[in-house]
Amino acid sequence: MLRLESTRIAQGDFALEADFEIAPGRKTAVIGPSGAGKSTLLGAIGGFLPLAAGRLWWQDRDITHTAPGRRPIAMLFQDNNLFPHLSIAQNIGLGIRPDLKLAPEDRARVDLALERVGLGGMSARKPGALSGGQQSRAALARVLVQDRPVILLDEPFAALGPALRQEMLDLVQELSAEAEATLLMVTHDPADVRRIADDVIFVEGGRAAAPQPAQSLLEDPPPALRAYLG
Repeated sequence: MLRLESTRIAQGDFALEADFEIAPGRKTAVIGPSGAGKSTLLGAIGGFLPLAAGRLWWQDRDITHTAPGRRPIAMLFQDNNLFPHLSIAQNIGLGIRPDLKLAPEDRARVDLALERVGLGGMSARKPGALSGGQQSRAALARVLVQDRPVILLDEPFAALGPALRQEMLDLVQELSAEAEATLLMVTHDPADVRRIADDVIFVEGGRAAAPQPAQSLLEDPPPALRAYLG
C-alpha cells in the first residue's frame, strides 16, 4: 500500500495537498490541467521534492525522508534521461549500479531487459543512434532492472506518435503486470486512461483527489473533471 497521509507539497507560492492510498498492483492515471501539480505529486512520491507536511508510507514503512535511490520506487521522466555518451547497455546498467561496476549477473539482467523491451542486439549503440521509440524502450528497460514495486511515469511517451504511444503503453501495462508493480502515470490524454488505468487521481485547485475507478469516473465525471475533459 502506497499512502500519502495529510501531505502538503510546497514549491514557492504553489502548494498541493494529498491524502489517499493506492493498493498494491493498481495502475493509476494522474490527470488534471497544466500547472495543477501532477508532476509535483510524482516528484514528491519519488523523493525529489520534500513534503512540507504529512507522511509518505510504503506498506508499513515511513519513507517520508528516505533518499530517492533508497525508496521502493523507479521513475521514468518525459525526456527519458539517457546519457548520450554512454551505450544503451550502460544507460540501463545505471539502474543497477550508478558506478557501472556490474557483476556478470548484473550484465545478464541488462541483456534480459533489452530483450524484454525489444532492443536485443542494440546494447552497444548510443542513444543518438536510436529512434524516439527505441529511446523510450531503453529508458523503460532501466526502470525494469531496478526491480522496484512502485513505478512512476511522468508523461514519458508524450513526444511519440499515436501508434507508437499506444504500443509503449501496452508494453508498460504488460511489464508492470508481470512485476505486480504499483503504477502511477501522469497523462493529459483520456485515451491513455482508458487504455491502461484502473483508477484516476484528478489534480486541480491545489489538491490531488483520492483515486476513483477510471471507467465510472470517465463515464460520469464531476463538473471540474468534465470541464477539463471538454
